[in-house]
Amino acid sequence: MNRPALSWIVIVIMLLLDLYVFQAIRMVSQPAPQKLKWLIFAVFWILSALSVVTMSIIPYSNFENWPKLLRTYLLAGIIGLFLSKMITASFLMVDDLRRVIQWAGGKLYYQFLQQEHFTSSGISRSAFLSWIGLAAGGGIMGSLLYGFGNKYRYRLRRVKLSFDNLPAAFRGLRILHFSDIHSGSFTDKRAVEHGVELIMAQRADLILFTGDLVNDHADEMKEYKEVFSRITAPMGVYSTLGNHDYGDYRKWSNVEEKRRNLQNLKDIHHSMGWRLLMNEHVPLERGEDRIGLLGIENWSAKANFSRYGSMKEAYAGAEQYPFKILMSHDPSHWDAEVRPEYGDVDLTLSGHTHGMQFGLEFPGFKWSPVQYVYKQWAGLYEMGKQKLYVNRGFGFIGYLGRVGILPEITLLELT
Repeated sequence: MNRPALSWIVIVIMLLLDLYVFQAIRMVSQPAPQKLKWLIFAVFWILSALSVVTMSIIPYSNFENWPKLLRTYLLAGIIGLFLSKMITASFLMVDDLRRVIQWAGGKLYYQFLQQEHFTSSGISRSAFLSWIGLAAGGGIMGSLLYGFGNKYRYRLRRVKLSFDNLPAAFRGLRILHFSDIHSGSFTDKRAVEHGVELIMAQRADLILFTGDLVNDHADEMKEYKEVFSRITAPMGVYSTLGNHDYGDYRKWSNVEEKRRNLQNLKDIHHSMGWRLLMNEHVPLERGEDRIGLLGIENWSAKANFSRYGSMKEAYAGAEQYPFKILMSHDPSHWDAEVRPEYGDVDLTLSGHTHGMQFGLEFPGFKWSPVQYVYKQWAGLYEMGKQKLYVNRGFGFIGYLGRVGILPEITLLELT
């Protein structure tokens, strides 16, 4: 399906949702003074109209070249409004279902159609559910606005990992793992520099980056290449590609332009001093011991994401190493291929999910909507002797913030 057709489907859904939610706003505003009611209605429809107009313009304009701040905050606002209305609509649907059941259960038809109003004894069930729905939707919108301030609040997580087969010379190895920079989303260079300073302050032996350097275009790194070039480690900095790095989500003039963009991105990794692993492995030496570091291109078990990686190529010859680390951007790769076919890959490092940049995390508890799509979506997972760590992401994309799931820098210590 082409972009204009998809855009118009989204617009129709947005308009239907607006009409549905407006019924709740109209109901709960009944006791308000007339001027206040008209103000509420006007604000609702002005915001809705701006969202629809923006979505109708995007497919026919060179949206990628709009000013970054305007582009990113417009999309963030539209997404936030849409999610808030979806939450509100879910409560309204409960009420509509209740009334359908009542009608089907034998109530007179006019009772189903009758508008329920505020009464002296309190508010009707419909009004109550409308209030609850609007409050929930407003709460979501408020949390998303609050999350704008969290997008550069980098959190350092220290994790100790124990392996029986780790060579003696590698005991105590400190690995700095980060993922998903998404440089095209950045708007505050000094804040990003602070994140890089935090990385370097850990004095890790080895630094591993697991993909999505950009949103889709290599030029996004122009302003930030010098910043990330400051990342160094005694045993080197290694990287892989993520699904966004291939430019699959951007409209290119021709195949050659897309190919050239990917090559430019590879060159950027090299110019920063990062060793980009493309379906290959390298030995890591410490003292008299050696382990294998494997890196593959993006490989996803989810149908919506690309599969460029080849474990067969990356693994060939790595059998000789007693301990192996795999960098693979998408954590769905672990269950789909790594565990069932490569049981001697001891540690897999991934990113990709960002923890959806939205969720709840407390000691011993974590939740995010992304867990209904990805079984492994944030933190450490273990199965038998194999371990997977999913980084929550250094950057952000789509929603310009984070609620509950903060940007992550991970320091892994092997014991």
